[in-house]
Amino acid sequence: MWKLPEGMEQWKKELEEWLNRGIEFINQIPPTQLYIACAILLLTTALLLLLQVFRRKKSTTIVLAGLSGSGKTVLFYQLRDGSTHQGTVTSMEPNEDTFVLHSESTKKGKIMPVHLVDVPGHSRLRPKLDEFLPQAAGIVFVVDALEFLPNCSAASEYLYDILTNSTVVKKKIPVLICCNKTDKVTAHTKEFIRKQMEKEIDKLRASRSAVSEADVTNDFTLGIPGQAFSFSQCHNKVSVAEASGLTGEISQVEQFIREQVKP
Repeated sequence: MWKLPEGMEQWKKELEEWLNRGIEFINQIPPTQLYIACAILLLTTALLLLLQVFRRKKSTTIVLAGLSGSGKTVLFYQLRDGSTHQGTVTSMEPNEDTFVLHSESTKKGKIMPVHLVDVPGHSRLRPKLDEFLPQAAGIVFVVDALEFLPNCSAASEYLYDILTNSTVVKKKIPVLICCNKTDKVTAHTKEFIRKQMEKEIDKLRASRSAVSEADVTNDFTLGIPGQAFSFSQCHNKVSVAEASGLTGEISQVEQFIREQVKP
């Protein structure tokens, strides 16, 4: 029969001796203390694994939504390239890319890239928004501050659908209402736009109170019964900012993005 070399035999004996000592030590520990120690070890391991999974799945996606002609695509290029890309036409397909914000391109140190998605604003193409909401860390809803009044009703209805979307409500996805084109003298202020949209959504809330059973599972109601609607009553955080895609005045949008996608 084959035998281990003398050195290996000695190592084997020492290993067996240490193993026996370990077993004896464990046997001396009261069962209750042993169970508690094992439970603590398993719980700590599980928590560490969960933390790793959470960190890996932290979303970097920001969705640009709004009516056609509100300036979403120009805003997209300003954030990515620092230019307006004059001559852009209404998007028929989602425009998306992952990049470091142009204003941060010269910064040193670790900077988290942003996955930005520009969703077409045409009513027939809006269902594409649902494809990106589950991954969204934030939503920038772009409003044309220059041509706001003619589009107030349509924009408010679109925003209402977003704010009552089950994914947005359950994940409490932050929404920034970006009042674009505020560089123009005749553009409306963000305070005026906020108040008008709150009034329109209040009307929608009343008219949609009797929803069908099919909608109940997908949508949530907004506001507090018996009170006039305000964005502060939403399940998620809704804020309002001013911007100008054409002139590059987009600092408030960039700040919102960085609050959701941290370096």
